[in-house]
Amino acid sequence: MAEHTENSDSKGESLMEKITEKLHGDSSSSSSDSDTEKKPSSPKKPSSPPKSVKEKFFGLFGGKKPVHQIFGGGKPADVFLWRNKKISAGVLGVATAIWVLFELIEYHLLTLVCHISIFSLAALFLYSNAIAFINKSPPRIPEVHLPEDPFLQVASALRIEINRALALLRDIACGRELKKFLAVVTGLWVLSIVGSWCNFITLFYICFVLLHTLPVIYEKYDHKIDPFVEKVTIEIKKQYAVFDAKVLSKIPRGPLRDKKKA
Repeated sequence: MAEHTENSDSKGESLMEKITEKLHGDSSSSSSDSDTEKKPSSPKKPSSPPKSVKEKFFGLFGGKKPVHQIFGGGKPADVFLWRNKKISAGVLGVATAIWVLFELIEYHLLTLVCHISIFSLAALFLYSNAIAFINKSPPRIPEVHLPEDPFLQVASALRIEINRALALLRDIACGRELKKFLAVVTGLWVLSIVGSWCNFITLFYICFVLLHTLPVIYEKYDHKIDPFVEKVTIEIKKQYAVFDAKVLSKIPRGPLRDKKKA
């Protein structure tokens, strides 16, 4: 009889424990549900690519400097990148007018200079006589002096670039850099083909227009251009590796390379 009462007591205690556990579980689940309902789900941030992927390719110009600094960061860079639209449009318009005069109308430089000089002298002569006849006093025509500093800066910049080109050509002629030799020969060959299509003025005008359009397009759409350039660069490196293994590696080395390796 005592055992029966003990079993019934233990069963009652176990039943009560189950009921209390169920009640606690329901309350905790309901509280967690209410907490989740109170707290709105925060939008997931897009996962950024790892640094190794970002640092794998630095863009068309290396990616270390913006395009404005690559072009010098001064007034020429502002003109090429259309920081001041009026100045850039004016420069491009003057270049277009010069190209139309010399290429389409077939005006010659000496003829143009002479005609401009005749028109300027005639206008100043008539102006000075009209002022002297009306006011009876000699007119004041301002003196024009060209500053020295801009010409010296242009000459210095040209001298530096010419010296760099001569040093590069000297290194290529000595047979030290085969890649540079092939790149320069290919560039000169392409330039000769383009030169056979048009004259120097047209070629200069095309380069001038490209300088006013391509940097702006790249600065605006660099996130789309850089992956494409990366793919092209990888493909070129693969083709060059195949060409190097099949052709360039079989070319006998010159004496300068043997001395350098020794």
